[in-house]
Amino acid sequence: MDVIPAVDIRGGRCVRLFQGDYARETVFDDDPVEVAVRWAQLGASRIHVVDLDGARDGRQANAEAVHAIARTVDCPVQTGGGIRDLATLSATLEAGLDRVVLGTAAVKDPAFLREAVAAAADRLIVSVDARDGRVATEGWTESTDLEATAWVAQLAAMGVQRIVYTDIARDGALEGPNVAMYEQLVAETDVAIIAAGGVTSLDDVHRLAATGIEGAIIGRALYTGDVDLAEALVVAREASKGEAR
Repeated sequence: MDVIPAVDIRGGRCVRLFQGDYARETVFDDDPVEVAVRWAQLGASRIHVVDLDGARDGRQANAEAVHAIARTVDCPVQTGGGIRDLATLSATLEAGLDRVVLGTAAVKDPAFLREAVAAAADRLIVSVDARDGRVATEGWTESTDLEATAWVAQLAAMGVQRIVYTDIARDGALEGPNVAMYEQLVAETDVAIIAAGGVTSLDDVHRLAATGIEGAIIGRALYTGDVDLAEALVVAREASKGEAR
């Protein structure tokens, strides 16, 4: 299992939100590029970068910083937030990003989603952000009636190969991930699953790796020091070996 540090950017700074609430922001660093470099130097095999302004407002606002991260670090970078049309998706990939993440646009614009699947193939990730089992959009500020697991099934049928599943209630709360949901997703779909939200300890990392998911995005716990990245990488590697056996 990949352990993937999160770099969330708002107003050009590296921040974390509590459960997606833009009014409950903690600033961890003024330079997101330096933060990404630190995670890469500590051994991260991939970094997850989110343009929070773009996710909420529907257009990329921190593209310069995102592109700078991709140019600077020596590991692949995936990014989402504000990618709402094919031109932006293509430009993002051409700028050196390894994968692009669609959230709101995947839900609200089926035609664009089909174009994105055709254009990006396995470089496309769809972010399934769930609050109480229902999909949320617009940077988690809008709720829908779309049932999250049903949406995952629809995505698989459309040819989406990889998703990030976030339990919003767990995000930033340091209360542990929704392991049961990840076990269910792995059992019910062939789509590669990346977990996000709630990792607070090395034990959480071990439990997630044992579910058979592809990766786990970790944010606040890395910034607060509750989880040491180097140790998490070792735990994930060993747990994944055990699962393979």
